[in-house]
Formats: sequence, structure tokens, C-alpha cells
Amino acid sequence: METVSVAELRRFVVAHQGYSTRYRRASATDVEGAVRRLGCVQLDSITTVDRSHRLALTSRLGNYPRGRTVAKLLRAGRIFEYWAHEACLLPIEDYPLFTFRMEEYRHAHPWHGNVKERHPEIVTQVLEAIRERGPLSARAFEGEGSGGMWNWKPAKQVLEALFSAGELAIASRESGFQRLYDLPERVIPRELLEAPRPTEPEYRRASALRAVRGRGGLTEKGISEHSRFPGGVKLIRPHVDTLVEAGLVRRVAVDDGGPPVVVPADSVLQGHSPSGGILLSPFDNLLWDRAFVERIFGFRHVIEVYKREHERVYGYYVLPFLYGDRLVGRADLKSDRAAGTLVVRAFHIEPGVRRSGALVTAFGKALGRLARCLELERVAR
Repeated sequence: METVSVAELRRFVVAHQGYSTRYRRASATDVEGAVRRLGCVQLDSITTVDRSHRLALTSRLGNYPRGRTVAKLLRAGRIFEYWAHEACLLPIEDYPLFTFRMEEYRHAHPWHGNVKERHPEIVTQVLEAIRERGPLSARAFEGEGSGGMWNWKPAKQVLEALFSAGELAIASRESGFQRLYDLPERVIPRELLEAPRPTEPEYRRASALRAVRGRGGLTEKGISEHSRFPGGVKLIRPHVDTLVEAGLVRRVAVDDGGPPVVVPADSVLQGHSPSGGILLSPFDNLLWDRAFVERIFGFRHVIEVYKREHERVYGYYVLPFLYGDRLVGRADLKSDRAAGTLVVRAFHIEPGVRRSGALVTAFGKALGRLARCLELERVAR
């Protein structure tokens, strides 16, 4: 097994993400291509700066048309939405792979149990309404939850259970980020709906391969976490062994003595880091494996948006600042859309990082580029 340094691995992983440090414009086709290259892009409803998927995509592509780009790609069956790392945008050709997970969820929603058995009359009502009226959101159905984030009304639980089981698909997103549910045959290309369901080994191996290709380098624990597999390293290792034997991935040792890292078989671990600075979504793909991030960057990634205000150290919605191949700071930002302003509430430099003129300049350019991608007119510090 070859051995690489932490610095070599870090540069490779950063370069593999395809970030861009210059402003440019991108198209819907570019967005589709980025989803395909990354393997999945996480969705999140928080809009303090912008929705996470847009931050993740603009950090790589530049400014793509706001509003309906992702919705149009979903509606056209060019990408799809499903549970991967979390709720994610996925390349449409991966739909047959996820039918394995859909079958797992057919009789029990992962959070709410056997919803369809508890509410058979609502299942019938929901399916008939969507069949007759086309894509509908949960707002189209009556009922109330018992309060709290996940205490959904019964119709919402049924919609989510049917979606998780593959009996509905996400046709689009409304302006309030509400899912629009539709029949799969009206959203997903027929040849993909009719493709054979993978066996469990096929599903695990293909998911592991996609994780490594999308992220560049992952430990076996990171592969398991990427796809939210139960069983951890013990379950995933035999599948990685099979991929190694097939010549699709290889393991490399790291000179810090930590666990080996799995990389695509043909990778040359000599990546070139971005020449400037980039502000990353707190839910960016690079940051999913927090232990790995701390190992190769020396950066402890925390998401404080879910903490109470007095418990926060860095701020509410904090974007890590990538400078070259190092995570050197954290920016607490807010988009004031009424004023057309990207507001910098705070910027925290990491311990041991010198606040050089070059770093300050790179941060300013990253802020300006982000503001342009968000179609905000100015930055206020």
C-alpha cells in the first residue's frame, strides 16, 4: 500500500471538489453535470444566506439562474430527489440503485413507522388526488400536526411515507421549498422505473463506489457515513475489498498513522488547490465527515444553527472559509434581501492562522463573488 502525506491527501481532496474562485455564469446543464460529478448534493430549508444546495453549487459553478433551475431539472427527469446522505439532489441514472432503499422503506417510514397501515384511507385519498390533479404539496390536504418540527399532520406523514417507498416522486419544489409530490411514472423516465432492483451487495458496492468518486477520498467509516449505512466499517469493508479486487478503487496509507483512505483506482494524488478563497455551505460535501475534516485540515466543523443562541461560539449560520487547501476561518453571514446586502456579522480566524493581507483580500473577493451569485448588490461588514 502506498503512503501519502496528510498535505498531499488534503490537496487532492480539495482539488477533487472542483471549486471555482472566479465569478462566472452557469446553466441548468452545468447544474445537472455538477450533481452527477458530486454524486449527490444535500438539500436544506434554511435561507439565512441562501439554500445550502445553491451555496454548494455556486461555489463550484458560479451563478446559475435563480428561481426554477433545480425545479425544472426535477420536472424534466434530469435529476431526482431522494434520501442519500440526507435529502439530496441525485443524478437521474442512479434512480434504479435507490429502489433498494425504497423497498426497505415500503412497510415502515424511517421516522414514523408504518404510516400506511395507520392511515389507509388517507393513502387512498392522497393517491387519488394526485392522480387526478397532478403534483400536489402537503398544503393541498387538510389536517394538523401536534406541534414541533417533525410532528406532521397525517397527510404529510403519508406523503413522506409514499415518497420514501418510491410510490411517489418529487416533481418539483414550490417557492416556499415545499415538496410537490407526483406519481413516479410522470417524473422518472420509464426505462429507469422498469430497471431491475439491485441486490443488497450490488446496492452497497455501487453506493460505496459513488461515494469515493464523488468525494475523492474517504475512509471506510466515511463511506458508511456518506450513505447512512448501518453497521459502520464492519459492514462496508467487504464491499470495499470487492471494489479493490475489481480495480475500481484502491486504499492508500496516510503518514499520520490513521486509517487508510479509499480513492478511485486511477487517482493521481497531486491535486492543485484553488488559488484564492471560497466560502462553503456548512452542509457542503467536503464537510460531511467531520472526523476526516478535523484529521486532514485540523478544523473542527460545528453547525450551530440548531443550538440556542447563548450556546453558540461562532454564530447562527456560519460558512467555513477555504483559503488554498486550508480551512482558515468561519464567517457568520446573513442575506438582507430587502436591502440587497450580504451582511458579515462576524469573521473568526482559526487559531494559528495569520491574518495576512493576502488572506484578507481573498476573503473580501470571496464575499463579493458570493454576493454576486446571490444577486445582492453590496457587502456590509
